Amino acid sequence: MRNRGVAIAVAVLTAATSLPRATGEPAASPPVHREERDDDPGKPRLTEQARAQSHPVVRGNHRSIQVNVDGAGLNIVGDAANEPSLAIDPTDPNNLVIAWRQFDTIASNFRQAGYAYSHDAGATWTFPGVLQPGQFRSDPVLAASTSGVFYYYSLSSATSAQLFISKDKGHTWPGPYNGFGGDKEWLTVDTSGGHGDGILHGIWNSEYTCCSRQTDYTRSRSAGQSFDGPYATPAKTKWGTVDVGPDGEVYIAGSDLVPGVPPNHQVLRSSNAGDPGQVPYFEWWNSDVSLGGETRTGGPPNPGGLLGQAWVAADRTSTATRGNVYILASLDPPGDDPLDVQFVRSTDRGVTWSEPIRVNRDPVGAWQWFGMMSIAPTGRIDVFWNDTRSDPPGRMSEGYYAYSIDAGQTWSAGLAVTPAWDSGVGYPNQDKIGDYYHMISDADGVSIAYAATFQGEQDIYFLRAGDCDGNGRHDAVDIVARPDADCDRDGVLDVCVGGVREVCDDGRDNDCDALSDCLDPDCAGAAGCPCDFDGACEAGESCLNCASDCAVGTMRCGNGVCEPRNRENCLSCPKDCNGQFRGRFSSFFCCGAVAGQPLTRCGDPRCSSGGFACGLQPFCCGDGQCDAGEGAGVCAIDCTEPPAAISTKQ
Repeated sequence: MRNRGVAIAVAVLTAATSLPRATGEPAASPPVHREERDDDPGKPRLTEQARAQSHPVVRGNHRSIQVNVDGAGLNIVGDAANEPSLAIDPTDPNNLVIAWRQFDTIASNFRQAGYAYSHDAGATWTFPGVLQPGQFRSDPVLAASTSGVFYYYSLSSATSAQLFISKDKGHTWPGPYNGFGGDKEWLTVDTSGGHGDGILHGIWNSEYTCCSRQTDYTRSRSAGQSFDGPYATPAKTKWGTVDVGPDGEVYIAGSDLVPGVPPNHQVLRSSNAGDPGQVPYFEWWNSDVSLGGETRTGGPPNPGGLLGQAWVAADRTSTATRGNVYILASLDPPGDDPLDVQFVRSTDRGVTWSEPIRVNRDPVGAWQWFGMMSIAPTGRIDVFWNDTRSDPPGRMSEGYYAYSIDAGQTWSAGLAVTPAWDSGVGYPNQDKIGDYYHMISDADGVSIAYAATFQGEQDIYFLRAGDCDGNGRHDAVDIVARPDADCDRDGVLDVCVGGVREVCDDGRDNDCDALSDCLDPDCAGAAGCPCDFDGACEAGESCLNCASDCAVGTMRCGNGVCEPRNRENCLSCPKDCNGQFRGRFSSFFCCGAVAGQPLTRCGDPRCSSGGFACGLQPFCCGDGQCDAGEGAGVCAIDCTEPPAAISTKQ
């Protein structure tokens, strides 16, 4: 573990002049990103725009459903919608709400508070219109209480936020209620089930605060009817999020106020902000959390916006990982790679943090942007991001999904779950597609609200991921039940990627056909693989590199004999060569020929237990010697005439 925390009790105060500064806290830097009204409402108005058929966007078994459609389910041509937020009713997961920035025409960047609701788990959506038509609004954030009340937190100017509340599944939204706030505000509701359950916690960038200098936190103990504070936290963050832990503790994570100066990220914790009877204070913060890169704005995928914000998530599950805290973000790492999805975890309530872990597995050079995460009730961590690996210039993106079932220590390979789309089209008089997406996990998968341009304009889509074969269970459950369904052990069901091909130089049987490397027909013609699999043992081929053409007798994987002369070992032919110990497969020894070990490894008695046999075969077609059992009719490449005597070569 790394990253030492600053453990000092400091009350959050409304008077910034009396606020102590955290150790190492830098002075504020000039602002570089701000939400504010530039244009007046444009024309034509939304009701005057043309309509067109909207179709689900499909990739494999993944269907993205357009959300910002009219009452007939038609796409509204000429508008724009981006920066979505998602909430799901815990009392009935069929009830969902998505909020977004609604631009009635791309001729103006004047935006309003768009929203839609679904009562069939996202299969269809109703977009009644915007909250307060004609009122500038931005940075929408949704949250839901344990009782199913929806909250819509929204900027009403560059430096103030307001709240709307829906108690009827998203149909009506009384409000607004003044909620303090400022640019890039975020909101969460305590759903821990403790004494703070139902308390709303809001944060924002103190560079653009509503109120006294440096104020950046508020809470509501009255279900959104009124708000406390606002308060000034002891360490300033921006472009971040807030979450509540299992005991009602509050965590804030985000970028610091000085871009380009590592480590660039901070996390704060309050143990009493969830106590309605106490004045909230943040008794601990860490100004030295390294996520392995810097939060940045701009770049080919989103020139005028963020490329991702910092997501903090506290594990409130009943599993062994309960109480863990995670941070994930799309970041610019050192070196030539422009952007990666990076992850860190804490197992001691945020005091120390792991080394950064790179979630995406692609080669260096692509943009993994708008990375975000959520935690399932099982403790599984889900991640979604936009990925330009198929388009090096960085304009065409695909949505990718990955997950971890061991608290983020290892991750599945990323699986593309959307078609490619162009992030450089459909701009509503500002060159960005918002600053974030939103997602919520459940036991069987994850619900995702995202923006994309599949129809040549910016629209909002709803997507379910995590169940790529469509059987109603998360893929991790399938793989645990059927390990052979993920032959290459990358956490993705093989059927969802069109099967798995052999990797020709790693010594493993990647596609579970009992053949590895050059012995597998998938590798015919690959560099270093002379075998052409035509049934004839020819020059350059032998039983060592082309068993299909040159094997003699019973030499083959699956015959119950571990044959090192046939390049069989516990990796290339586990059916024959997996060692056993006391009746169970052992990971402490490996029968057969492996790098750095002699062939006589077969002499280990453990390699002959449990019905397995391991021995050296006295013949090998293609080795230049005519061995017993070969002969000209069997191995012409070695034998021009039958051998005169049995060879003892081993």
